[in-house]
Amino acid sequence: MFSRGSPFARAVRILLHELGLAYDGHEPDDSPAEIQLGTVTPTMQVPTLRDGDVTLWESGLIAEYLMTRYTHRPQDDRPLALVPWRPEFLWKDKLLFSTIQTFGTAVTTISQMTWTGVHVDGNPHLRRCAQRMTLILGWLEEELALADGGGFFPNCVSMQDIFLICHIRFVQARPLGITFDLSRHEKISILADELDRRSSFRSNRILWWDPDVLDYAPDGTPIY
Repeated sequence: MFSRGSPFARAVRILLHELGLAYDGHEPDDSPAEIQLGTVTPTMQVPTLRDGDVTLWESGLIAEYLMTRYTHRPQDDRPLALVPWRPEFLWKDKLLFSTIQTFGTAVTTISQMTWTGVHVDGNPHLRRCAQRMTLILGWLEEELALADGGGFFPNCVSMQDIFLICHIRFVQARPLGITFDLSRHEKISILADELDRRSSFRSNRILWWDPDVLDYAPDGTPIY
């Protein structure tokens, strides 16, 4: 179960594509009673994954499960990483991912509040979220410079790479009232452009919120 507009759900769908896994995904209805009642997840959140007897929610946990449960990697010039965290850099990689998810939470908080009519320029909490995003991007740019391999892991695409770019493309595609100049972050910009060319990203495009959008064309263009 997923929402097409969620960057967290998009990252999970991209991971499924990278792993070559077919899945039967569906979006909740406009009145998702089963989620509201907690019959699927007590957190009322998507994405939610059902794999046999396993049911998981929270995108980071789902990503870790998929990468460790399904170890086959389709051939690619830069294949998906073999592991979510490298044993020799365990806490560094986990800190990196949790910081990227914090960035994503700040982004989606601003998005959800904007949808209700509360905007960054008029709300102290949202301004703090925007400031947090700026600080995190600067830190991540330095981490990519230290990695010196295109992404955060050498010679492969990590789930850290995927989630970061999903979050970044989400905020760029939505009218959130945030000045977002990616040219100031050269390493991140290069990584984003590289991942955008991958089949997994092209097949799972980012969608953006607009109250007048009725649907989306196959290339992601909104239909009003």
